[in-house]
Amino acid sequence: MTGTAAPFDLITMGRVGVDLYPLQAGVALDRVETFRRFLGGSAANVAVAAARLGRRTALISRTGDDPFGGYLHRALRDFGVDDRWVTPVAAYPTPLTFCEIHPPDDFPLYFYRRPKAPDLEIRTPELDLDGIRAARIFWMTGTGLCEEPSRSATLAALEARAKSGITVFDLDWRPVFWGGEGAAAPVAAARPYYAAALAHATVAVGNADECEVATGEREPHAAARALLAAGAELAVVKQGPKGVLAVHRDGAVAEVPPVAVEVLNGLGAGDGFGGALCHGLLAGWELERTVRFANAAGAIVASRLACSSAMPTYDEVAAVLGATP
Repeated sequence: MTGTAAPFDLITMGRVGVDLYPLQAGVALDRVETFRRFLGGSAANVAVAAARLGRRTALISRTGDDPFGGYLHRALRDFGVDDRWVTPVAAYPTPLTFCEIHPPDDFPLYFYRRPKAPDLEIRTPELDLDGIRAARIFWMTGTGLCEEPSRSATLAALEARAKSGITVFDLDWRPVFWGGEGAAAPVAAARPYYAAALAHATVAVGNADECEVATGEREPHAAARALLAAGAELAVVKQGPKGVLAVHRDGAVAEVPPVAVEVLNGLGAGDGFGGALCHGLLAGWELERTVRFANAAGAIVASRLACSSAMPTYDEVAAVLGATP
């Protein structure tokens, strides 16, 4: 990989793939007649979300060497995300993700990432560590820690950052990627790597389940304290219908209630939240303003079908908040 001409506002590292979402809500997957294709994957979606807000973003990931990989490159570029570090892997197909849509809170996901997803084939020698160090924000995810060589590459990127700028750990717990579904064994396997990543992060973001994997705590205030103790300077705990708690090491606390919307598909809300959180952090806003803005962005995405193409503009978020945020 070659160096960047100028620092990016945001570089994300992790999953990219194709989302195939049904165009019928409330219908089981075996009865769905029509689907629509979208760019997907949490790291890709966060980069798209920040780009929609005017930020210069890039993604580090890998695709299959296939037509779906070509589609993802075009989609990233169309969304304004630099794809120079998204490279093909001949051995594995581009991943597909299907979901069912049962509003307001039931959205089963079906990941097709076997025998292995290309985004887990990111290797340390391929990383542009100078570019990663220079980015104003570097964003990585828990999924990137689940298998080698992505695990070592992700930790190498964090070590290269050495907490320069803003380094965000999206806790992003997907037990199926760790060899289980809700069992204790995947948590035990993941926790040491989560601890290693937290030691290099300045911001940690996750819901109650994800915080419990990382720290053993799920009560929001206890989880926030545990994330700060593990190395983060800012802990952001998403509480679903109870809103968001954010606690900074300097003593600042923001508790923001949820934004009421009619939920169509809640799957991309966290990624919309993440991109907007980055926007607020880059703007230097005070904590409550940043979290309110991110919360509103996530709510907008939840009211729409897709993830990537649902990411809102600044004006759309401002309209939901009812004033200039």
